[in-house]
Amino acid sequence: MANQLCIVLDFGGQYNQLIARRVRECGVYCEIRRFDTPLDEIKALNPTGIIFTGGPNSVYDSASPHIAKAYFDLGIPTLGICYGCQLMAYTLGGTVESCEKSEYGKIDITQSEDSLLFTDVPAESTVWMSHTDFVSKLPEGFRTTAHSADCPAAAFECPERKFYAVQFHPEVTHSVFGKQILRNFLFHVCGFTGDWVMDDFIDNTVAALRQQIGGKKVILGLSGGVDSSVAAALLSKAVGKQLTCVFVDHGLMRKDEGDFVEETFTKLFDMQFIRVNCQQHFLEQLKGVTDPEQKRRIIGTEFYNVFWGKIRETGADGFFAQGTIYPDRIESGKGNAAGQGSTDVIKTHHNMVAMPEDIHFAGTIEPLKDLFKDEVRAVGEKLGIPRELVWRQPFPGPGLGVRIIGEITEEKIRILQEADAVFRDEIRKSGAEQDLKQFFAVLPDVRTVGVMGDHRTYDHLIAIRAVTTDDFMTADWARIPYDVLARVSNRLCNEVAHVNRVVYDITSKPPGTVEWE
Repeated sequence: MANQLCIVLDFGGQYNQLIARRVRECGVYCEIRRFDTPLDEIKALNPTGIIFTGGPNSVYDSASPHIAKAYFDLGIPTLGICYGCQLMAYTLGGTVESCEKSEYGKIDITQSEDSLLFTDVPAESTVWMSHTDFVSKLPEGFRTTAHSADCPAAAFECPERKFYAVQFHPEVTHSVFGKQILRNFLFHVCGFTGDWVMDDFIDNTVAALRQQIGGKKVILGLSGGVDSSVAAALLSKAVGKQLTCVFVDHGLMRKDEGDFVEETFTKLFDMQFIRVNCQQHFLEQLKGVTDPEQKRRIIGTEFYNVFWGKIRETGADGFFAQGTIYPDRIESGKGNAAGQGSTDVIKTHHNMVAMPEDIHFAGTIEPLKDLFKDEVRAVGEKLGIPRELVWRQPFPGPGLGVRIIGEITEEKIRILQEADAVFRDEIRKSGAEQDLKQFFAVLPDVRTVGVMGDHRTYDHLIAIRAVTTDDFMTADWARIPYDVLARVSNRLCNEVAHVNRVVYDITSKPPGTVEWE
């Protein structure tokens, strides 16, 4: 990377990716690294600035993540957030104690007008707090720049050494001027120029791909999702018909989605396209299975079994490409803080798979491996991918398989595809689509009594779900107008065979999740 670099040093905070995304939204390239990254490695990366994340630990607990005091002699401008704020104070000789009164949620603070960190921020503002410890004594050379009713050091700094700290979370939208505070740190304190631009990324990536691939072929597993679709478009731009996309249609996509994916990539892009229709194979493997985790494992395993089978037919001549994006790598272990209470749920992501021993490619290509999802979408739009695919809502890897509660059958797939299509059509017609981050139908394993005409029915219940959110870490159920819900219910019961009841899920996250399984 030729761009200036900001490092987010992860101490186990739940918002580590959100911090990095906010930094990139400011036009600054950012990477997440573990808190125990060796100092020599940090120096070699030559970051223009570093941000310490929050975390669930107490700095005075010896088992908690810490950092060597020598770090603060590197001369790198640093912003500490929440736990990172306390860690900065503690490491440099300050005192951190347990709060008499903890602060959670929206809190009003008063800040100094002469701090670079609060440039263009009102003297009083609302921020998001989440802490049970606080800095009771600042290190030598620091001064307090903000306070709340219960936190005497809501922000403090040592401008001479370019060390800044905030007890609150500027990265979350609940902190009203949080993004401005981050911008102030990046541009006024660190001196970033904002050189992270998507047009440059496309040009540089295409040039690098051409050099790496040369005259060899490339094979990519195309799921029809945003990530693999944008990776395919980038590779197509770089090497054209040297690229072969294998689209495994497991029959668990939304109505007509497989046809839409095929039409998009065969008409708009220069590539070889192979579609494998295999719904019956998946149904056989899923017969009698009701446990959601087992369904996920079967669908994920069989997807790649089918894919590798097709590769054995066509030959593994050249490179293997994946739609891996930056969060995939973080979730699979890159950048996660170790230690008590850290982000310890490390999973093997569906975009990062082991290759069978009998298949040998020249190498693996991951053109999107340094991008977040919103950046992937921006690249997709610039490459000319249709908006309905680029801005496709989050869709689980197992597709409708985890929106059908209980055993998956061909009839249930048909019912849910039809119901979901009706719901989506009414939302689009109502104009509410732009305000919703995700909306879909679910087929619970429930039958209810009903009356249609002069006949008693005993048929399926459809649940509909719609949420609003900024980051999917929390979500609220959408207040869809009653007249829209009435039209949806009427159409579902009249147009979708074997549906006689509709319910609307009004559960927020937490305590629920966005998906049902």
